[in-house]
Order: sequence, then structure tokens, then C-alpha cells
Amino acid sequence: MDRQPTVLKFGGTSVEDTRAFARVREIVAARLDARPLVIVSAMSRVTDALLMSIEGVARGEMTEAARSLEQHYERHRTVARELLPAEAAARFELTLAAVRAEIKKLLQELADDNTPRPSLQDLILSYGERLSATLLAETLRAGGVDARYVDARRCLITDEEHGCAAPLMEETAQHARAEIEPLLAAGLVPVLGGFIGATQAGATTTLGRGGSDYSAAIFGAALHAREIQIWTDVPGVLTADPRLVPNARTISRLSYAEAAELAFFGAKVLHPKTILPAVVRGIPVRICNSRDTAAPATVVYFDAEMTPRTVKAIAFKKGVTIVHVTSARMLGAYGFLRAIFEVFDEHRTAVDVIATSEVSVSLTLEDTSALDAVARDLQRVGAVRVEPSRAIISIVGEGLRSTPGIAARAFHTIRDINVLLISQGASSTNLTFVVAEEHAAEVVVRLHEAFFECPTAELVVPSSKFKVQSSKSESMPSSAHEVSD
Repeated sequence: MDRQPTVLKFGGTSVEDTRAFARVREIVAARLDARPLVIVSAMSRVTDALLMSIEGVARGEMTEAARSLEQHYERHRTVARELLPAEAAARFELTLAAVRAEIKKLLQELADDNTPRPSLQDLILSYGERLSATLLAETLRAGGVDARYVDARRCLITDEEHGCAAPLMEETAQHARAEIEPLLAAGLVPVLGGFIGATQAGATTTLGRGGSDYSAAIFGAALHAREIQIWTDVPGVLTADPRLVPNARTISRLSYAEAAELAFFGAKVLHPKTILPAVVRGIPVRICNSRDTAAPATVVYFDAEMTPRTVKAIAFKKGVTIVHVTSARMLGAYGFLRAIFEVFDEHRTAVDVIATSEVSVSLTLEDTSALDAVARDLQRVGAVRVEPSRAIISIVGEGLRSTPGIAARAFHTIRDINVLLISQGASSTNLTFVVAEEHAAEVVVRLHEAFFECPTAELVVPSSKFKVQSSKSESMPSSAHEVSD
């Protein structure tokens, strides 16, 4: 245990300016006994700026695309001038000048090519993390922490799916140990950019949305970390979105199943993919506030069985569309659901929730980019009806299905609001339903008050014979079933 590293991942808002870099330096310096391995995102807004520059080139605006990045180069330069000694600041200035020239050259290649090149886009996007990691390593050294920048592309090996690459875990473990373990053994602090990797042939790749958290979990699993810490700008995972519920409280402990459900159904603190490598190794994930290190944190553990406090949080996701497919041919027929899901598979469209009756199937979608084509193909199966502007509400907590009274309290609380679709039973950790989007905020506020704020909130308690089934592969009830893609 004493030789196991602790992974510290810092998000973009945790390294957004000089003060943020200084805070990160203090956080790392205070945890040297934990053998820290630091993973860092690009400075806030930098990845978006790089994406916009690529889009600008596609519109034929090469000069403006390159010029739009100047303000972000200057942000890095400001941190270096204010936190680094003169020699280190001059060294970083040379690095920044080289990066600026390389990005301009790559943008020109895109402009000359006239065709999308995902591999080139990944290479351009990688500079955000590479710059922030280089700057953070210099900042740590300036504060007395013996840190070393490590190019993550030498450690995190992926497949060739540019834009959303998947890690090759065995190869990544081998490369990560070879590159990182000698540094840890020497008492150094490795600093790597998150979000980026490389194919076995050496081509730069990116991991997609939530990629830096994913990187932290991948490296944690590869190096058998004792803990993965996700440092962000919020105090852990909250019982509800604080923009809707100002008095939402930090949840001190979550199971992996609960954290995954919350992330999937709208809680943005932790991306669902982040959970997977940690689950495999049984590594705790701690979500901490980089702006207030004394603030409460949330620790996510792997708990196959635990005594729950029933409802842990209320999550929601807006911008959802319901697709209803109705056909009398469903009655007593087999292969009907397969025909429906083949359509969604063909159009690479993920389904969130599904409910079935004897002659109809209702599904919810978040991505509607292929909706017209999906609806057209579904008409071969049955009549299709689409309901846009819906919201998914999810009540999350271990053992909800085994705890009497949860559904009764929830639906009594919103008895005057129409519920369009209900899913319970596919997971023991959530009760999910769909309402019109305009009612989402009110539903979340009411449910939070009912389960966390009113004097009788603790009247719903687990059965004395309660036992959590953490698997999501239980049999589908006749009324509803949830599918997480």
C-alpha cells in the first residue's frame, strides 16, 4: 500500500488562470507522501477554442482561425510570467512559440486538404493538454515539487478510433509502468495531460467527452493506484443540481452503481466511462473541490452490498425526445424488439430508456441528429409518433426497488404533473420517469424537498431483509425496462 500511487486529476477550471495553478501547486505539495501522479486537462476554454479554429478553417477563415487562439496562448504566457522564475519562464516561452507555429502549420494543412481528417484534428486538440501539463510541471518545480512532464501519448495506447478512442488496457499498463514507475520510485511527481493517447503506430488520439477523467481512471488501474482523486470546481457530487436546488448537499459516499446512474442521467461531475477502469480494480474515486480543499468530498466505492440510505440524489436530463412505435403485429410475436433496435444500431443512435406494452414500444433519445432517418426506417415496423422537448428525471439510490414507499412518495409529490413514461426494475439503483421539459425544474425541486428536506423525509426506510443486487442484468418486467448505451 505504501508504494501505491495516488492519482490526482485536475480539470480545466482547476487550471484556468494563475491563481488556479498556484492552488494546484499547494494541493500537490501537501500530498507528496501519497506518491502523487498528476493528470491535468487543458486550461478552461482552450479545447473549445481549438475546435472552433478547426471549424473556422473548414469555413475558409484560416487567418481568423489562427488569430482566435492568440488570447489563449497569452493566458499560458501570463501564468508562466507570474509563477515561474525567469529562466523557466523563458524556457516555456520557447515551448509556446513552437506550439503556436505547429498549430498554425496543422491548420494550414487542414485548409489545403479540403477534407475532414480526424487524425489531424486529434493532433491539434492534443496541444491543450500538452501545454497545460508542461506548464504545470514547471509550476510545481518552481514551488519546490520535483515534477517531471511525461507525454501521455507514450503511455496511453488506444485503438484507431479518432475522436473517441478506446484504451488498449494491457498495452497501456505496460507502457505506463515503464514510463511512470521509475519516476515514482525516484520520488518524482509525473505530470501528464489527460484526454490524449496514441495508437500503436504512434498517431495521436483523443478519448472523447470526459476524456481527462477517463485518463485518470485508466492510469489508476494500470498502476494499481490506492485512490483516484478528481479535483474540480464543485464540492463533490450533490443531492441535486445546485442551480435548481441551492441547498443541495454533498453526498459523502456513493457506490459505483449509483455514481454511474447519476452521471448517465445528468450529473456532470463524473463521466460514466470514468467509473469502468476503477470498478475493475476496486479503486476508490474521490471528487474534491480544488477551490476549497476543506469542503466536503464525495468518495465513490465499489460496494456489491451495502446498507443504503435509500435515495441519494435526484438527477435530470433535458433535451430528450420520446419515440413511440405501435403495431398490432407485436402481439405474441418474437423478433419485434430486435427489428426496432437494429434501426437504432444502423443509425448509431443511443437509447436511454425503453418501456413496452403489448402492442407498443416507447424509447427516449438524447441525440436526435439521425431522428428523421430513424423514424422513416421504423415505419417499416409500425406507426411512429415523436414527442420532443421532454426531460428524464432519475431518483438514484442503492436498493430503491427493494424499499417500499419510494415510488408512492415520488409520484404523490408530483401528482399534478403528467408522467409520460416510467422505468423501474432494470436497475436496483434508480427510478426513472419522463415529464415535459418545462416541468423538469419544478419536479426536481419538489422531489428534493420530499426526500431530503421535509420533516418526514426519513419515514421511507429499507426493509429489514434488504439486500442490494448491484447487477443491471436482471430480467425485464412486463411494463418497463431501461437501456443504457
